[in-house]
Amino acid sequence: MQSRPRLDGIDFLRGLVMAIMVLDHARDFFGGSSMNPRDVHDAGLFVTRWVTHFCAPIFVFLAGVSAFLYGNRGRTKAEVSRFLLTRGLWLMIIEITVVRLAWTFNLSYDFVFMQVIWAIGCAMVALAALIHLPRWAIATFALMMIFGHNLLDGIEPDGSWRWLWVMTHATGTLRPTPGMEIMAIYPLIPWVAVMAAGYALGPEFLQPQEQRRRTLLKVGFTVTVGFVVLRATNLYGDPAPWTVQDGFVPTLLSFINCEKYPPSLLYLAMTIGPGLLLLGLFKDASSGLARVIVAIGRVPFLFYVAHIVLLHVMAVGVAHLTIGDIGWLFRHMPAFNKPEDYGLTLPAVYALWIVALALLYPMCRWFGALKQRRKDWWLSYL
Repeated sequence: MQSRPRLDGIDFLRGLVMAIMVLDHARDFFGGSSMNPRDVHDAGLFVTRWVTHFCAPIFVFLAGVSAFLYGNRGRTKAEVSRFLLTRGLWLMIIEITVVRLAWTFNLSYDFVFMQVIWAIGCAMVALAALIHLPRWAIATFALMMIFGHNLLDGIEPDGSWRWLWVMTHATGTLRPTPGMEIMAIYPLIPWVAVMAAGYALGPEFLQPQEQRRRTLLKVGFTVTVGFVVLRATNLYGDPAPWTVQDGFVPTLLSFINCEKYPPSLLYLAMTIGPGLLLLGLFKDASSGLARVIVAIGRVPFLFYVAHIVLLHVMAVGVAHLTIGDIGWLFRHMPAFNKPEDYGLTLPAVYALWIVALALLYPMCRWFGALKQRRKDWWLSYL
């Protein structure tokens, strides 16, 4: 009975960051266009955005851990590699079709974006090859890319190679043909390394509970302290140094205001370190709230797609009731296309976030139970 708490711990942390992710996207759909979530002098809005920074790094890292555990259930390296390759390609296709439609409600392909699902898919394709290497080689690759990719900051190749740079390291917009935009929001470096790092740590989750707990706490503490020390020096790890502001709180917010696009070394350390600490401290899912969070964490793909559709439908209703104009919700990414007179207060955004989670939970519970009852191969792709 040692494996159940381990799996619940992973599902709990994954479910927690996904629930927080809904808050970020609720702000995208319901918040006003004038909101600047990186304004260190607006603590409420800044923290609302900052806490959601934990979502993508922890989710991608846990995807690597889950890939290792998937392979540990009597499967060969070839079988795991084939699954990662096919599921990765599947996610890449889903990103530019189903997920894009959920965000835009627009069938016109004049605009395509590549966000977290695209990055996860690409990372799985890369991991399909990496898993054939020794564990130490995978860990070395991951750490070198995570620690070293900020050395590439400032390089801006032009001409025929710009598309490759935008896709791999620097966010940007590509225009392959007139009237067509491709927005690469999640470049592959270092997201591939984050998933590989999770895979390299995967064997620790097979250890007895107390030993696993000590390892997670030790690694999480080291990464978190490393973030504080390196960030304090302002020497390396993030393109934007922190600065002293007119007060303690704005200065603290400046200190933790790290770059997500692409994720800097300090951004990853700031999020993954505390995530590992929380995973090490997790004991069981005995409380009602913990069981709800675990239920979300067991159906991540379905939850991700469903929450975007739900928030978008809710935004259509909010826009109709508040400004009478809903056309902008059927053209582009809503966060980039809001009318100036649209937007709810931050407390209202939080309220609608809770409503969305309450509406999504029954679906998560039902589909999670379905996956436990049935072992159809296609369920592992959802």
